[in-house]
Amino acid sequence: MKTLRRIVRQATLWEFVTGFFLALRYFFAPKATVNYPYERGPLSPRFRGEHALRRYESGEERCISCKLCEAVCPAQAITIEGGPRADDGSRRTVRYEIDMTKCIYCGFCQEACPVDAIVEGPNFEFSTETREELFFDKSKLLDNGDRWESEISRNIAKDAPYR
Repeated sequence: MKTLRRIVRQATLWEFVTGFFLALRYFFAPKATVNYPYERGPLSPRFRGEHALRRYESGEERCISCKLCEAVCPAQAITIEGGPRADDGSRRTVRYEIDMTKCIYCGFCQEACPVDAIVEGPNFEFSTETREELFFDKSKLLDNGDRWESEISRNIAKDAPYR
């Protein structure tokens, strides 16, 4: 019986010593967490955040009202109404709305767009106080595109070899 107690005591001592050195190793290791509001982790070029409508360099909106993004959306969060342009008669969007409360951020709308008009930008810090603020209309989407255009175009260029 005494030998069994001695074996148990030695085993617990060994477990204590190994646990102590394991704790010391992790105590002096670099930290894995970041101080979020002040430090930010890296984002992938494929990150899908807040939606945006892009414009050409001339300032004309890219969307040609093909409605492919509306058709491919599994959550049916996108609503588009198209009409002819006044100057050349080509199609343009009259109404473009996204219900962000329905959106599942799958990225199908971005993949389906033939002219890269609708994209999911790099902004992940968009919160609202009311539900109505999550209904994005055309002007809000174009403002997002104007605000994030440099980063969106950079991310599309980085991701181009994989598309």
